Amino acid sequence: MDRGTDEAEWREDCAPRRILELFSTKWTSMVLHTLHARHDGRARNGVLHRSLPGISKKMLTQTLRQMEASGLVTRHVEGTVPPAVEYRLTPLGSRFVEPVEMLYDWARKNAAALDRLGSRKAREDPISGEG
Repeated sequence: MDRGTDEAEWREDCAPRRILELFSTKWTSMVLHTLHARHDGRARNGVLHRSLPGISKKMLTQTLRQMEASGLVTRHVEGTVPPAVEYRLTPLGSRFVEPVEMLYDWARKNAAALDRLGSRKAREDPISGEG
């Protein structure tokens, strides 16, 4: 916090805390990035799943539901058999892409520094699983 910053600016519902809560899972930012950078703002569930190595179908579904509830994406169901479901960035979701892309660009430029941090798993105690 800056000197002289009003403590009320850091209350539980302040903007910085709300944005961190929104991105508390790695998948939210990755879904936003993938929709924007790889799929022009819209993609079906299966396409998204194939575009995000390491995410389970369950986690993708949970993440998309949370993003829909937050207003970052909309869910569109086509009346085909079987129904085709497409997720699209909302105008709000598109606004959130900008800081995500800035963070991802920074990470690419600072990959060596991130490598020096090591992985969390490498720092965890092998017996207790705690760092």
